[in-house]
Amino acid sequence: MKNEELWRVVLGELEVTLSRASFSTWFRSTSILTLENGKAVIGVPNAFTKEWLQNKYHDAIVQALRKALPLVSEVAYEIVSRHPPLAAEEHGEDQSEEVGGEKSSPTHEGMTSSRGGVLSLNPRYTFARFVVGSNNELARAAAVAVATTPGVAYNPLFIYGGVGLGKTHLMQAIGNEILKRSSGKTLTYITSERFTSELVEAIRTQQTNGFKNRYRTTDLFLVDDIQFFSGKERSQEEFFHTFNAIQQNGGQIVITADRPPRAIPMIEDRLRSRFEGGMLVDIQPPDLETRMAIIRSKAIEKHVTLEEAVIHFIASHFTTNIRELEGALNRIIAHSELSNTPPTLTSVEESLEGVIAASHTRPSARRILEAVARFYDVTTEDLTSPSRRKEFVVPRQIAAFLMREELKASYPSIGNELGGRDHTTVMHACNKIDGLTKRDDALRQSITLIRERLYTM
Repeated sequence: MKNEELWRVVLGELEVTLSRASFSTWFRSTSILTLENGKAVIGVPNAFTKEWLQNKYHDAIVQALRKALPLVSEVAYEIVSRHPPLAAEEHGEDQSEEVGGEKSSPTHEGMTSSRGGVLSLNPRYTFARFVVGSNNELARAAAVAVATTPGVAYNPLFIYGGVGLGKTHLMQAIGNEILKRSSGKTLTYITSERFTSELVEAIRTQQTNGFKNRYRTTDLFLVDDIQFFSGKERSQEEFFHTFNAIQQNGGQIVITADRPPRAIPMIEDRLRSRFEGGMLVDIQPPDLETRMAIIRSKAIEKHVTLEEAVIHFIASHFTTNIRELEGALNRIIAHSELSNTPPTLTSVEESLEGVIAASHTRPSARRILEAVARFYDVTTEDLTSPSRRKEFVVPRQIAAFLMREELKASYPSIGNELGGRDHTTVMHACNKIDGLTKRDDALRQSITLIRERLYTM
């Protein structure tokens, strides 16, 4: 297996276990430089990324490498100035809605301008390449309106939805369209995680004025995964003032998150009110027909011919998000290349057998508790404690609801998992959440996200 093919497989494993912000921020522009005598050397763009991968993601990288190639015994990191576009191009999240086959240059995050510098936007993220279905048509329409009249229509535009559904694609499509229409516009695209990292570095080096000037003077501010500001008071403070400065100067702000503003915990009310002061649009998981259309588009882009039965098989078994479809297709292509045979329904079933089986494994009650606790930024002890504090009650009721729905557990057994609560209390919690999901879009979206994470944790 070539180094590029191996790294493609590794990235496919990593992207299903990491948040999109983390994957996009830290694995963009990485590659395998050498692989000799069981030692893999990973190329990274800078010392900051090298340190982060060594300290936070080393074990995950080693595990993914050994899963693809058991002979790997050691992993090292080396800073290089340039990398092949594999990491950014083949495995960047939310690429799932693209249509077309041409290749493009690597993408970068940071300050961008049509007047010079390196563009941070992926040129393949355009409205033309966004597959539209009933699940995302309102979001696309709002994005087109913003791109047509930036700073006027829907400011800010807040796009929310689950992992891998196309939020980043739409956001960057807005940027690409505005730069095409207005050559003098300046643009900034950044993840909230990178914003926080740069703010910390600016504070450490006493260069906060430069940080403020860099972000507050942009015409178009695109911020991905705003939910990661949760609990970060200094980041929220700086973002609040940045938000105000850009709006007052007539700039356009576009934000994405995995949930609506009022469902993001530990966000200041003044920020939440500004997010809700513009246009809120959500993206739901695609239906079967849309998933099939996306697979056809991706197959054309990758110059792979798939039988209709194969397309239907993939779309039927990977229903949660587009990243799953992308990962399944990459696995099929890799299997086809290694065996030097075209993909057939039989070979596809064989290559995806383990992935499908894993995705349909029921989570444990403990796993549900952990997923809910992580989502609401509380502890599992909080959920099982006697406390009746509001910030614990709703997550506890959601945990009960999910145990009932996902595990078909009895009310008494759920009560035991939640600290020995009475079965009538559990029954009330399940009925309450079931009723709320029918009329509360934000709660329904939150439960959908938690369900996704149950099968990717």
